[in-house]
Amino acid sequence: MSWFYLFIAGLFEVVWATFMKLSEGFSHLGYSIATFAGMLFSFLFLARATRQLPISLAYPVWTGIGALGTVIIGVILFGDRLSPLTWFFVALLLIGIIGIKLTAK
Repeated sequence: MSWFYLFIAGLFEVVWATFMKLSEGFSHLGYSIATFAGMLFSFLFLARATRQLPISLAYPVWTGIGALGTVIIGVILFGDRLSPLTWFFVALLLIGIIGIKLTAK
């Protein structure tokens, strides 16, 4: 269940980053509130996950899920353009997350 909590925490990382972009520097109240709510839930689920998982595994996976998800949202919703080399490194990030999960005890 801890890995599930960690995954949810990572998804909320994507949520708050997306709403932060939409808030346009916290100038839109609704998006700003959603940003802080996403942060809160992200931290709460991370805290729940670290009851069982070591922080040395949980933190990099949490940030990796957030980073990877935010890249995908940036490309899909905001039209961000990434070079092929950047996509290569995004793929390495995904491989790293999967590798940490597969090799964790």
